[in-house]
Amino acid sequence: RHGEYHYDTISAFIKSLRGSDADAALLYCAVMIDAGEDPLFIARRMVIFASEDIGNADPNALQLAVAAFQAVERIGMPEGRIILGQLVTYLSSAPKSNASYLAIDAALGLVRTGVEFTIPMHIRNAPTQLMKNEGYGAGYKYPHDFPGHTVAQQYLPDELVNSVFYRPTEQGDEKTFRDYLHGLRP
Repeated sequence: RHGEYHYDTISAFIKSLRGSDADAALLYCAVMIDAGEDPLFIARRMVIFASEDIGNADPNALQLAVAAFQAVERIGMPEGRIILGQLVTYLSSAPKSNASYLAIDAALGLVRTGVEFTIPMHIRNAPTQLMKNEGYGAGYKYPHDFPGHTVAQQYLPDELVNSVFYRPTEQGDEKTFRDYLHGLRP
């Protein structure tokens, strides 16, 4: 629970999950449980892992991780070990992708450079008549009114029109997302 061994163990745990080695991940989880580590710390790390390392390759991983966190929080120990063990085996076995993690960091990186851009008028909110008169929302095409619920329309600002942040992989469900998005991009 304290010192360098604490950090070495959690590092080995996360890297074992990432490497799809359920047995190693279970071992390091057991070491943490036996040492008295807060089970919510372990569960919290797996919630982060589900989004950071699995992402859209298996979108259910995040829901399952959050549910496991809540279950451990409500049930407590020693029964919480069963929930943690189930989540460890699921996350270890799930396909992996960090594309969403890389995408948000790329978008944040661009924003933090101070780049200036203007939100296109057609996707701006127009709650007042004055804003409507100024052209806010004018020409917006509501995707649900079109076949396939998609429509060719510019959403990125003119200054960033060729920016691509999300690059889906071919892992798990993300391959379906990749194929869908590639079909929409010009």
